[in-house]
Amino acid sequence: MPDGLMKDIADSPARVPTRAVLISIAGIWLCYLALITLRSLLLDRSYFVEMLGLRALVTLAGITVTALAWLILRLFDNARVGIRMAIALIVMLPAALGLAMINRQVFAGLDQKILGQSRNPTEVQIRHDTAGNVLVDVPDPPQLTPQQLADLQKKFAEQALWRQLTDIAIGRYFLLLAWAALYFAMVTAEQARAAERREGEYKRAAKAAELRSLRYQVNPHFLFNTLNSLSALVMTGKGQAAEQMIQSLSSFYRRSLAEDPTGSVALEQEVALQRAYLEIEAARFPDRLVTCIDLPAELENASVPGMILQPLVENAVKYAVAPTRTPVTVAIVAREERGWLVIEVSDNGPGAPNGGRKGLGIGLTNVRDRLAARYGEVATLAAGPAEGGGWRAVLRMPLEHHAG
Repeated sequence: MPDGLMKDIADSPARVPTRAVLISIAGIWLCYLALITLRSLLLDRSYFVEMLGLRALVTLAGITVTALAWLILRLFDNARVGIRMAIALIVMLPAALGLAMINRQVFAGLDQKILGQSRNPTEVQIRHDTAGNVLVDVPDPPQLTPQQLADLQKKFAEQALWRQLTDIAIGRYFLLLAWAALYFAMVTAEQARAAERREGEYKRAAKAAELRSLRYQVNPHFLFNTLNSLSALVMTGKGQAAEQMIQSLSSFYRRSLAEDPTGSVALEQEVALQRAYLEIEAARFPDRLVTCIDLPAELENASVPGMILQPLVENAVKYAVAPTRTPVTVAIVAREERGWLVIEVSDNGPGAPNGGRKGLGIGLTNVRDRLAARYGEVATLAAGPAEGGGWRAVLRMPLEHHAG
């Protein structure tokens, strides 16, 4: 993964999508509208239609004010939890007061209409204002003059106004804080998802680096062996064979270096690359190296890690062909077994004393590490003496089709 892209992933702040924020704001206010309307249906249906329209207007104002408060809260998305909560407590207080004043202005006319209803001055009457408060009308004291009664009513009205504003402001304040808590939960969830995405990107980058490192281990090892072979041809005076080897080597590297070291290739391409390698070695061992390749047509597009067979084929040449004077067959055979791709690299060489080949560790370890980096524990490599003599290495991996 490019360093610039990794830096962008690390530096990009986690943001809750604007659409999700607006939906949450609308949702909590519409829930409030539904609950307050239900309460009105159950307690007092007076002026129901008129109050429903006014409540819808107040709800729209609540959505607008909450959205404006969000523009401030989002500035502190990456702050500590304590700081975010403190900011919410501060920001939502004037917002709640503003909503209380809006509510008062919207319902002022209807409140006056309700308070101005005619009543019997000699009876106790119970009513509700637009905020749902209970209004109790008591009989007028007979000893008060009309002026005193008017002053008393004015005083009670002012007290009721402030009490109503306070009750509404407190209610709106806790409603706004409830939404702020919901928003902070959404921020935390988004940050957790962003952290998971970053972790996934870092893991993929680390795996790509591991694959690249393992793949690059193959090339120097192969080049070292090939140069030794080329040196041997030159020293023995086989100039034409050396020239052919140089041309084959150039073709081999042109094909191998053009591939993505972390990517996969079609099995057909991988086998063609190994065929080119065996042609290089055939220039060194023209009378001893016999090649046998069996690749079914239905497996040609199977996906395998690039140059995964190279160490196995190299080992076959090094430990079976080079030490002998008689022809040795190096075989590459692919087959499918119940949804698995099985590739076998074998030779009918002299085998090895005590059932082992000294020096195989690096090549086999490289292949196993690359399989583990690509497929985890599901892919395996088994290597050992073959029945009837020689050596056999068997790769088993999930059968996947190459996308390229």
